Amino acid sequence: MQLAAGKARSIDGGECPVLGVDTEVAVDGTALGKPVDATEAEAMLERLSGRTHEVVSGLCLRTAAWEELRGETTMVTFRALTARDLAHYVSSGEWEGRAGGYAIQGLGASLVERIEGDYLNVVGLPAALLVRLLTLRFPGTYGFG
Repeated sequence: MQLAAGKARSIDGGECPVLGVDTEVAVDGTALGKPVDATEAEAMLERLSGRTHEVVSGLCLRTAAWEELRGETTMVTFRALTARDLAHYVSSGEWEGRAGGYAIQGLGASLVERIEGDYLNVVGLPAALLVRLLTLRFPGTYGFG
């Protein structure tokens, strides 16, 4: 959450709201980060194979007058991956710049067996959380108040 707050606080939006988000993939209490090369991407995906992991996002929505800092967690279960599955996905290059080494909105969807929670959180923006905060802070614009 602190990375999301740092991103949002680095922008002076004046009276306009500023949004900062940061997403991590964690398994066994360890954040996987973004793989630096294909070997690390394959190792991450192999570690996630046949298991459930967390996709955790911090979201900071702020103006000069207030700040909301919240977190969202989505559980993702990968199917058991074969060596061929790993090689195919890694060779696609889609893992580059992706927390946990995959992108659920692309070819990475084929790695996933199940998700519990906000799909868009796994993509990188906890949209349900953002909508709740916008409704809370701007009820006349977002929401029904």
